[in-house]
Amino acid sequence: MRDPNVPESLEGWWILHRMFAFDRHAWDDLTSKRRSKAASQAADLCDHLKRRNDGDLALCNLVGHKGDLMLVHYARRYDELAYAQTLVDKLELRALLAPRASYASVLELGLYDATARIHADLERRGIARNTPEWIALFDEQVRAQEENPHVAPRLWARIPERRYMCFYPMSKRRAERDNWYALPYAERLKLMNDHGKVGRSYHGRVTQVISGSIGYDDYEWGVDLYADDPLAFKKLVYEMRFDEASARYAEFGPFYSGVQFSSDQLEVFLDGESVPQLSS
Repeated sequence: MRDPNVPESLEGWWILHRMFAFDRHAWDDLTSKRRSKAASQAADLCDHLKRRNDGDLALCNLVGHKGDLMLVHYARRYDELAYAQTLVDKLELRALLAPRASYASVLELGLYDATARIHADLERRGIARNTPEWIALFDEQVRAQEENPHVAPRLWARIPERRYMCFYPMSKRRAERDNWYALPYAERLKLMNDHGKVGRSYHGRVTQVISGSIGYDDYEWGVDLYADDPLAFKKLVYEMRFDEASARYAEFGPFYSGVQFSSDQLEVFLDGESVPQLSS
């Protein structure tokens, strides 16, 4: 984007969340043969989508009235999200899954610090802004961020295999008095650095996946949290609300939480006789 007021970002996986209500009574009314066939077909597809090198899949047994099942699908190309959606919709099981919500986004690594450094470096070198030389050097330095050995693993990490999942969308406020986008860059940078300190303090306890959704869905970002203790979600989100970036400028959408389970446990989820597990 090359605008000094706009932080650059690096993008990785395309991500699609789909939330469904499951008609358990209709499932129980099916013959055991039809249940077995539908479950096997769905499990095979989930296993196929999860094991591809260019994609990944997570299954979540949602807790609460907003839905029963959440699918989280990763793909290297936006088109592949549409393809995966079609494959799921063609399943026999899909007749018993009523859509409740969905969310499309792309995994994002914000470059607030790096963007400021790049602009400052080019200004220090006396290169006129937006000349061909300036653009080439700017783009080269942005690409260099992606080549950092610590960056690529974050952009293309597989879905964390941790027992509990939480997802919510959020935006930055654009109210008359509290307009995030009207703040000077330096102030936004400071607020984001303070915000990030809270998240980093939960390293090891919570795995966070941030995705950008401007232009794809109703909010501006999607946030996925993964943990081995569901209380960690409450602690992290609550603590973050006290920093200024959230207290003054954050607007949150609906929260979805539940337990992650493996595709070989899909029939356990469907039959509902026990809680499906996440295989190691």
